Amino acid sequence: MDVLVGYATTHGSTRGIADRVAAGLDKSGLRAEARDLRTVEDADAYGAFVLGSAVHQQTWLEPAQAFLRDNADILGSRPVWIFSVGMPAALRGPWKRVAPKEKPMIMERLPGKLLYRDHRLFSGVIAKDQLPLTGRLLFRLMGGRFGDFRDWAAIDAWTAGIAQELAR
Repeated sequence: MDVLVGYATTHGSTRGIADRVAAGLDKSGLRAEARDLRTVEDADAYGAFVLGSAVHQQTWLEPAQAFLRDNADILGSRPVWIFSVGMPAALRGPWKRVAPKEKPMIMERLPGKLLYRDHRLFSGVIAKDQLPLTGRLLFRLMGGRFGDFRDWAAIDAWTAGIAQELAR
């Protein structure tokens, strides 16, 4: 089965996760391809989808939302898993308690009524150079930490579960 691991990214963190998921699905015997969602012209060529986006202000990036809107019929008839990439692991103190509330907010803002098998919120990479000076100061005042917070073991475990489900 051909699986599209599609992504929308700003700084590359989400692409890194998509590449890892596609490699894991390939290893399990599936044919998976990680692609920027802006470059996918024929969604009908895929038998299953793993779709992800960076999250800005609890919302998927527009290219990912556009893919969902434009391919709603196809996605509705095939197995779909989704992932969001934010920064919950970068937060500390009182802000860390707010992080779990982000996932439902993300889901509310997705276009249409997407049927999916599972949704995961992964932490990504947040680097100083990704924010303007005022953004860096605000982020630090909120207790944020810069770094790569991708949990590869969790991503690999999720990928293995997808592969098992598709093998059935």
